Amino acid sequence: MKIDLAVMLDVARDAVRRGTRRLKTQAVQQVVTKGDRDVATDLDHAIEREILTFLAERTPGIDRFGEESGGNPATPHRWVLDPVDGTLNLVHGLPLYGVSLALTDGIQPLLGVISLPALDRTYWAAPGIGAWRDGHPIAPSTVSGLPAAMIAIGDYGTGDDAPERNAVAVALHTALAPVAEKVRMLGSAAVDLALVADGTLDASITLGNRDWDMAAGVAIARAAGAAVIDTDGSPHDSRSLTTIASAPGLTGALLHILTTATTGTRYVRRAASC
Repeated sequence: MKIDLAVMLDVARDAVRRGTRRLKTQAVQQVVTKGDRDVATDLDHAIEREILTFLAERTPGIDRFGEESGGNPATPHRWVLDPVDGTLNLVHGLPLYGVSLALTDGIQPLLGVISLPALDRTYWAAPGIGAWRDGHPIAPSTVSGLPAAMIAIGDYGTGDDAPERNAVAVALHTALAPVAEKVRMLGSAAVDLALVADGTLDASITLGNRDWDMAAGVAIARAAGAAVIDTDGSPHDSRSLTTIASAPGLTGALLHILTTATTGTRYVRRAASC
């Protein structure tokens, strides 16, 4: 299938505007537990239904996958949606959450759009089009040393794989705390990656790689000029186990710390080589 990225990016921005409108005008009415310390709200479901319906109408030949409703995850081209990335932040009134939508080819994101309604920011990007925030081009920071770097680390894990993931997260905090300017946990991968893309954060490290969480932010950070890699330094793709986005000048120092923190764990190797 031939994809016109400029046309698809316009569709994606229109779709995300619909979710943004709901987040700005509607309040959460219902919170439902869907796993170990994980929840969904009525707004998650309403936004997902509206956006996926819109995408089905505008791009009927492209499959769709939503965090809440699922879909076909194995098709060559598909829309991947997280209707509210950072749901618990939304529930608790913490203004770090957003709508995250990407078009992927099954291995790499082709484009991404992220809206952060409470911050009144919208990001979008595609190869050849560049990375933008509210109509202005963006670029990662030029920081090249950890003492000047603000670094976000993804949430501690829940569920069956939490012990290993959390042990690695603790090791990362232990290694970074004495050398980085500051370490943050913001609670949303979309927020982390968007803020690396525009230079607000100098790096983000997420011990995971679910398309609905990462794809849009990876597309935006990469188009902005950030390094987006796996733990072994290879380019990030859908098979990666870890999502690292950073100012290009920080990659060497981050990889050195990650190598030590992940030794002996599943985060050392790419999923394709496991």
